Amino acid sequence: MSSELLPRLASYRPGQTIAIEVRGAARGRVVVRHLGEVVHEADHEDGDIVLPPLPEGGYSVHLGDFATAVEIASDPRSRLRYGFVASYAPDKEVSGLSDTVRRLHLTGVQFYDWAYRHADLMGGGEEYRDALDQPIALSTVRRLIEAVHEAGSRALGYAAVYAVGPEEWHLWKHDALLRADGAAYSLGDFLFVLDPAAPDWLAHFTADLKAATAALGFDGYHLDQYGYPKRANRADGAVVEVGKSFVRLVEAVRETQPESHLVFNNVNDFPTWLTATAPQDAIYVEPWAPQLTLQALADTVTRARAHGSGKPFVMAAYQHVYDKAPAEVADRATALTMAALFSHGGTQLLAGEADRILVDPYYVRNHAMVGSTAALLKRWYDFMVAHDELLFSPDIADITDAYAGAYNMDLDVDLGGVALCERAEPGKVWRRITQVGDRLVIHLINLSGQSDCLWDAPRNPVPAIEGGKLVLDRLSGVVRCVRVADPDRQAHLVEIAASANSTTYALPPLGVWLVLVIDLCQSK
Repeated sequence: MSSELLPRLASYRPGQTIAIEVRGAARGRVVVRHLGEVVHEADHEDGDIVLPPLPEGGYSVHLGDFATAVEIASDPRSRLRYGFVASYAPDKEVSGLSDTVRRLHLTGVQFYDWAYRHADLMGGGEEYRDALDQPIALSTVRRLIEAVHEAGSRALGYAAVYAVGPEEWHLWKHDALLRADGAAYSLGDFLFVLDPAAPDWLAHFTADLKAATAALGFDGYHLDQYGYPKRANRADGAVVEVGKSFVRLVEAVRETQPESHLVFNNVNDFPTWLTATAPQDAIYVEPWAPQLTLQALADTVTRARAHGSGKPFVMAAYQHVYDKAPAEVADRATALTMAALFSHGGTQLLAGEADRILVDPYYVRNHAMVGSTAALLKRWYDFMVAHDELLFSPDIADITDAYAGAYNMDLDVDLGGVALCERAEPGKVWRRITQVGDRLVIHLINLSGQSDCLWDAPRNPVPAIEGGKLVLDRLSGVVRCVRVADPDRQAHLVEIAASANSTTYALPPLGVWLVLVIDLCQSK
């Protein structure tokens, strides 16, 4: 068994004793840091690493060459690091999912296509074949839910909000949403679409969810749609604005299940501007064309966070690239995608099951990780958790235009002959500056080796950029310290020294993503 550190829980509450499983022959000095500052040290010989209760925040934990992270959060819904499970055969082993939840600190797991039928969730008995002929055993669903709970996470059952299969369609066609030619909107000939806010459907759908909660123990639901239609005639002639119907549906589910954790899928950002304020717990977007570039993802996160008043944001950015490129090449695409999302305050639904990743919207067709991909995700998810407050605090402000550049002269980065850009451009370094309390945070994402900025495409090698420097001009005299971190090269923040004139700081080599933190003198 290879050595690794694995938190017993994906997330901890304030006052809770923190336990970290040590697998393999790892021993030595345990060092716990919060944003680079050592907050706890102890020698470790064997058994679990047990840490004292820690204040809210993200922490890195190192034992020799091995590392993990822990989150302490009073509100477990304030962050959503989302994973998935998509198979429920009677003999399924559940420990692999539990390890993935703990290793990547996943605070929610989507139980994809667990139900008997889209319009009859619990109608198959204890064992059945789902609508696409996959074997389902509810005993396995329960064991997986229990494993997720034991790992300190939440289990969210998948439910399509307006989809009815051919077997049940005769019961619901009076609520159909119709095309101009009078045919019902559909997903191929497999599912037919109805008004999600039709009163009789709402009564049926919410009752089905309540029955599933009672029988299986789900903590909430992932409410899915297909992105169309936006507006349509109902069978009775009424014109339906489907975005408003989605809001009414979320409200109805909340009314009947006030404690459930709810996540609604805004397919291609429709209708995030309406659902972001609905009574759900996170904002979730599944991007398709024209959201094809890293900048498009960043823009979507920024819009959603503005609409959502502090709700966590998740992007269902499926990395199809693993199906068409070697893992080393696809890993670069995933790293750049994560850098774009994390630096703008969003997370990615990507990993789940036992070391699997999503490459297709039908989650059953997932992809087995190779070792390099698994190591990449572990490093980056540890980094994400350890630097949580610099990345995901609701009050982060983008100040790039106010601070960078020749007019402002407050601060900037000089990378020699490599150009900087404020919006993602190939051949350049994408620079973003944010303010978090009394800190300025600079994100540098290295696109210098790329010929385009597509997020789901084979990526060229990322050349290391050496000899860079941070220049502080009008900030001189108000800076306490400058620190840097990098998920691949420097997992926790370390201080870098200023030059003799106290305005220039030599930067370490830039890989994929470098985070610079400038601590300012606190205002009185």
